[in-house]
Amino acid sequence: MKFSLIITFLITASFAQQKDERIEFTSSNPFSFYHVITDLENQEPQEVYGILRFPEGVEQKNLPMVFGVAGSLAWSNHHLEYLKMYRDMGMATFELKSFASRNITSTVGTQVEVTSAMMILDAYKALAVLANDPRIDLDRVAITGWSLGGSVALFSAWQPLKNAITSHLSFKAHLPIYPPCITDLEVVEFSDVPIHILIGELDNWVPAAACEDLVTDMKAAGAEANVTVYPNAHHSFDRLKPPEVMDNGYILTDCQFRMRADGAILMNFFDIPMITPLRQKIALAFCASRGPTFGGNPEARVAAFEFSKQFMAENLLGGTTGK
Repeated sequence: MKFSLIITFLITASFAQQKDERIEFTSSNPFSFYHVITDLENQEPQEVYGILRFPEGVEQKNLPMVFGVAGSLAWSNHHLEYLKMYRDMGMATFELKSFASRNITSTVGTQVEVTSAMMILDAYKALAVLANDPRIDLDRVAITGWSLGGSVALFSAWQPLKNAITSHLSFKAHLPIYPPCITDLEVVEFSDVPIHILIGELDNWVPAAACEDLVTDMKAAGAEANVTVYPNAHHSFDRLKPPEVMDNGYILTDCQFRMRADGAILMNFFDIPMITPLRQKIALAFCASRGPTFGGNPEARVAAFEFSKQFMAENLLGGTTGK
């Protein structure tokens, strides 16, 4: 009896490992895009991990995959709902754990402990490892993310940054959800793949107008970019909880920065590169206030989930939406 229980436990543990796998890799801690582009080889190494999950009832071979990146509050239930939806469609998913790997739970009030530069580097380092996994079809890997993670999903397609990290790895589609778009780019060059932003009309954490302007510039430069703005929807409109105020979050509606080709984001008025935590805090003090609204809008939530399902089906499954 005892022996059979041990065997049962081992089989169960083995199945759990196959279903949810911890993938570890070495990344580093560049504070800004500037550090990635100009000084990547001198950045402090950082061990990072993510969770790879597979759909049930599907042969684990040459599967498409959706790569997910959470926001400033790390992983929330609605993020995981998207990933489950993708697995139910027959795709593998990968949850990037940039925050947990660095022992950080939130960056809402500061935005300096874990940055989009670190997370974009993490994403490509993870993709390099997953590229060697025969269960994953490298030609069918998309990236999506929310808020800060939306920045990762968006700017991982920015060519000057991507080229500094890798010459051969690419995501085949990018779905940023309420990302910060508050930069005017000196070089508007993006990967030649579908990029679609989802954002709420009433978002005062990261304003929709900035994303509309950025997409206009991207299209003019030849990028396959689009944006959907959901009416009467705030930041995190796809949450189930109703809107509330995040007291220590930034309101960025009055912030618009320039970004040079070397990835340096310049302060308003002074043209000083925001390449240190202190400089970034000073820059935000000039244009940002506190207390953005975030929370669910039922109509926008349903629409965003449906759009995301169709977007991934078209770009990873050839148009079909199921196994």
